[in-house]
Amino acid sequence: MNGRTDQDSFFMRLALEEAMRAFVEGEVPVGAVLVRNGEILKKAHNLRENLKDPSAHAEILVLRSSAEMSGSWRLCEATLYVTKEPCIMCSGAMINSRIARLVYGCGDQKAGGVDSLYAILSDKRLNHQVEVLSGVLEEECAAILKRFFQERRC
Repeated sequence: MNGRTDQDSFFMRLALEEAMRAFVEGEVPVGAVLVRNGEILKKAHNLRENLKDPSAHAEILVLRSSAEMSGSWRLCEATLYVTKEPCIMCSGAMINSRIARLVYGCGDQKAGGVDSLYAILSDKRLNHQVEVLSGVLEEECAAILKRFFQERRC
């Protein structure tokens, strides 16, 4: 399944709600939702500033808490929804957690590990590849980031 579904838009809207929580907390507004078999496993948003943790990206937080909750680091058959293209750290974590699919909103020309700078999730040299769908609610996902950084520059 490589096409966009109504569920993709629904879960991306939930990820956008998480991104707004990050925005309100002064974090870079990125949100993530992990779903398996139509059920939400976990939701998270960036917490690097609040936790003083460089690895506290929304994707990492949702993967960690889902693995802990499920009792296994293998998150097979899960789909990760994230508002911005994941970085190389988060892409590596997705490979290692064995998720099946990534759906993201807007690209990241400066740090993208999926399509923009690197193609980690589709690298055949690795032991796992992840199906990718990009551009879901792209304008909304990009707008919250743009607004966040415009407000910080003033």
